Amino acid sequence: MEQPRIWPDRFKRFFLNNKFVLLLLVLLLVGLNVMVLSKISFVLHPIAVLIKTIVLPIILSGILYYLLNPLVDMMEKRKIKRGWSILILYLLIAGILTVVVLAVIPVLRTQIMSLIDNFPTYSEKVRQQFEELTGSQLYSQLQEAVNINSQEWWGTITQKATEILNSTWSKVGGFLGAFTEIVLSIITVPFVLFYMLKDGKKLPRKILSFLPTQSRSGILHVLQDINHQISSFIRGQIIVSVCIGILLYIGYMIIGLDYALILAIIASFTSVVPYLGPAIAITPALIVALVTSPVMLLKMVAVWTIVQLIEGKFISPQIMGKTLKIHPITIIFVILTAGNMFGVVGILLAVPGYAVLKVCVTHIFEWFKNTSGLYDPSNDGHMSK
Repeated sequence: MEQPRIWPDRFKRFFLNNKFVLLLLVLLLVGLNVMVLSKISFVLHPIAVLIKTIVLPIILSGILYYLLNPLVDMMEKRKIKRGWSILILYLLIAGILTVVVLAVIPVLRTQIMSLIDNFPTYSEKVRQQFEELTGSQLYSQLQEAVNINSQEWWGTITQKATEILNSTWSKVGGFLGAFTEIVLSIITVPFVLFYMLKDGKKLPRKILSFLPTQSRSGILHVLQDINHQISSFIRGQIIVSVCIGILLYIGYMIIGLDYALILAIIASFTSVVPYLGPAIAITPALIVALVTSPVMLLKMVAVWTIVQLIEGKFISPQIMGKTLKIHPITIIFVILTAGNMFGVVGILLAVPGYAVLKVCVTHIFEWFKNTSGLYDPSNDGHMSK
């Protein structure tokens, strides 16, 4: 009579009561749902359009939120209502933007147009100086060995680079749709940002209200860790990038390097990407300095080295600290992978995205380790026996 009950008991013990097997079943069901939804993607097309429309304003507003929220909190502690604090910040930002547009943009535009016009001349001078530095005999032997005509090679590079630069400026009309979308997104950013600054603290409570009561404390801890990781990276990286741009501009002005403003701005923007950004930013500065004179090249390298030492020894440790706790090699591989998958957007969002994913995976693993019993130290004694 008891024999028929053996298999149901075993099934219940090894499958239904095994949390690891239940986790695998849940993952299998999630995978099946994803597969089914991929087959009926036309149903999700409106949702995809909605996400594509709102993602850029939300990202821009989120970046500005993490930059401005500490200032709003500080003014709120000084008995200034939150709405008035946001209005004061908006007026201050409007004033700064007005000064930038009136003072910086004309100079920046002049330097950009001059750099584009002189680019073929610069490339020719770089080729000539390269030949002089290499030595005619050594260069001719190298040229014969690899069978490359330097004149044609440099001419091709110059032509392609000039075409790219000219097309960037002359074919702006071809990107009218994307440009309009970006402009509309930028216009909506102040409105989205206002409500994020005003009601942003209420968002975690709203999210937790939809979750089961028992899981709210754990989810709140995850949200707090994610918020800390993103805020630390965005604030720290932008402040570090601005400091690098200012220091380089001062250094370039001291040594008298041409196009100091545009080169410093390029370095500031590219420094947002950790590790790879500075390597990209130094290239145009090297070309301009090399074309000017060998002495200017040495001065530029000295300025760049001093700025990098200041940034690495003083600025980054004070501002960034060790908040992300991500190895530099991991950051480089994450940036390269995200760049290949998602382009420029992937490069910009690679590190904060990885930080968020790391927080989620870490908490999920901790939950699984505590609930599964597979990592119980008491099991080691049974294993040794």
